Amino acid sequence: MNKEVVLLNEVKSFGTRSEEFFPLAWYKEMLDNQPVYYHEPTKTWNVFKYNDVKEVLSNYEYFSSEGAKTTIPVGASNKEGSIPDKVNVNFVDPPDHRKRRSLLSAAFTPRSLKNWEPQIQRIASELVDEIKEKDTVDIVQSFAAPLPSLVIAELFGVPIKDRDQFKHWVDIIFQPYTEENAKEVEEKKQIAAKEYYQYLYPIVAEKRINLTDDIISDLIRSEVDGEQFTDDEIVRVTMALLGAGVETTGHMLANTFYSLLYDDSSLYEELRNDLELVPQAVEEMLRYRFQISKRDRTVTQDNNLLGVNLKKGDLVIAWMSAANMDEAIFEDPFTLNIHRENNKRHMTFGKGPHFCLGAPLARLELKIALKTFLTQFSKIEPTESFQLEENLVESAAGQSLKQLPLKLHS
Repeated sequence: MNKEVVLLNEVKSFGTRSEEFFPLAWYKEMLDNQPVYYHEPTKTWNVFKYNDVKEVLSNYEYFSSEGAKTTIPVGASNKEGSIPDKVNVNFVDPPDHRKRRSLLSAAFTPRSLKNWEPQIQRIASELVDEIKEKDTVDIVQSFAAPLPSLVIAELFGVPIKDRDQFKHWVDIIFQPYTEENAKEVEEKKQIAAKEYYQYLYPIVAEKRINLTDDIISDLIRSEVDGEQFTDDEIVRVTMALLGAGVETTGHMLANTFYSLLYDDSSLYEELRNDLELVPQAVEEMLRYRFQISKRDRTVTQDNNLLGVNLKKGDLVIAWMSAANMDEAIFEDPFTLNIHRENNKRHMTFGKGPHFCLGAPLARLELKIALKTFLTQFSKIEPTESFQLEENLVESAAGQSLKQLPLKLHS
């Protein structure tokens, strides 16, 4: 089903890219003064407090994923770029959601994660080896961006030489748009989706004959209540997994390095001296540095669960990244603190039945990437010429770093 896309640029209306890249001032303003806010131009209710966000994401009887509108301006509207209804978990509620999610979850089992760890480690080590001899490196283009592309290509079981093409397709298919450029961007999305479909379909067909140990083969084997995926469905399902598995993880890894350079320059040495702190650091970065995490839900029946009178059909936006800054849950939330005892309560991956299926993989990639880098370089430093505003680009995850130069010390 094609939904009407509600663009939220006006709701957050930042003056600069840098403000949107790290909108702490806006989150604090909304949390303190307008925790439940109606925005007339987009006709959306916006919630920011942790418990309100949790209510919207978890209580699907009142807040449904099945409305006629969405705030996600990504994907392509042609057949090749659409997710099959059978597994479109984003726009359906339980109990139908459980069956669809079960079909997909066959590719994300604990066994899979354990098997993937050596592959991810090898890829991270190879990327680090490539930059060892350099004094200065763009950590986005040399590490943060290629790592998840390489990982997902390997886990899909496709030729590793095609990793750059995968990243190219992801950048286009999941590119957000505005009212002004919607037509142009949609045309590019449809071309990219068709190219991806034509590339992957014969690979899926071949794997059905010769099953191996990868995500595509797991999806071929997946069966729930006698239902299985067709080749067509698998190709289109993997396209959705690409967005979740490539762009957001690369964005988070780049932001982590930015934080190590500019938020707390002492943190790198602390982590290097105690690698056991890396999992805690990853959780705090997910809480503090994933800036624009949000989901929309449609009100199914009149209620005042959020302290205001909501009407059936209203669109509610749950700002998870703002909830991560709620001082009722997190002490001194606007400070980066990897020793925070409850930082794993962050909502970056969502809450309730639609909790991100790829969260364990993302966490694993981030931990391996950070540990691998820390063991090889004694120190990192910012470069004098770097200007944040000039090195940001709009993406599905908000403003993303397109470049981040840093100095390396072996």
